[in-house]
Amino acid sequence: MKILRTPDERFQNLPDYPFAPHYVDVDDMRMHYVDEGSPDADPVLLLHGEPSWSFLYRHMIPPIVGANLRAIAPDLIGFGKSDKPTAQGDYSYERHVAWMKRLLEIQDLRNITLVCHDWGSLIGLRLAAENEERFDRIVLTNGGLPTGDGKIPAIFRIWRAFARFSPWFPIGRIVQAGTVSELSPDIVAAYDAPFPDATYKAGTRAFPKLVPTTPQDPAAPANRAAWQVFDGWQKPFLTAFSNRDPITRGLDKAFVDRVPGAKHQPHTNIKNAGHFLQEEKGPELASVVIDFVKSQ
Repeated sequence: MKILRTPDERFQNLPDYPFAPHYVDVDDMRMHYVDEGSPDADPVLLLHGEPSWSFLYRHMIPPIVGANLRAIAPDLIGFGKSDKPTAQGDYSYERHVAWMKRLLEIQDLRNITLVCHDWGSLIGLRLAAENEERFDRIVLTNGGLPTGDGKIPAIFRIWRAFARFSPWFPIGRIVQAGTVSELSPDIVAAYDAPFPDATYKAGTRAFPKLVPTTPQDPAAPANRAAWQVFDGWQKPFLTAFSNRDPITRGLDKAFVDRVPGAKHQPHTNIKNAGHFLQEEKGPELASVVIDFVKSQ
């Protein structure tokens, strides 16, 4: 496996991202994570998705820490400051779950509040279902847990084809396309920072085709097993989706209907935000998370 590491100078002077880096080794690779707040405080695990990185949570971390919680925001392998295998075949759904599980084990994280988005949801919900004893509650934002048994939206099929075939894969502009508001050039550049050239983008290219889209998908059985766990999940479960995300709109309903711990929770619809609601409504979403933690 050939592995690249983004030079540190690519991450200098990023807007509103003053956080010290932390690293753990997983399968002889370096995984980066932000770790802010008291190590004795209950952790809030902030999992990003495609094609972002922990920079997405920069406006949520300070208020979470200010609420006497511990904010932990990893970069998935292939993203952010984490190491990046160069072949798309080096990435699989199972490997991403296993890599993130190692962080939980190495840091011995418990009493976790999971906040997960996009692919962070596919990974995070599996983690929670397979390691229930470590998790106290879940906040799901613009994500889901597909099993390949349902209909795939046309917009996702287009996105998957673009990731597979387009010679041009501009990460910052992809994030911009998933927001309602116009991002400043320095923010777009910050999303581009982990990827000096195309050789660093195998992980971002791989994710769309790893989403289970058929019942025979290799990840489908494990996701069905996770759904069985959530069908009996009694711990608090909150959905906080934005109102202008064409990809995940409506996916929250299945969780509200099926997860016992989602009953009678203050499920939130955040206005005037696209897919990357943490980018556009970070402080508002942080308040939702904090209120949810404090009320349980």
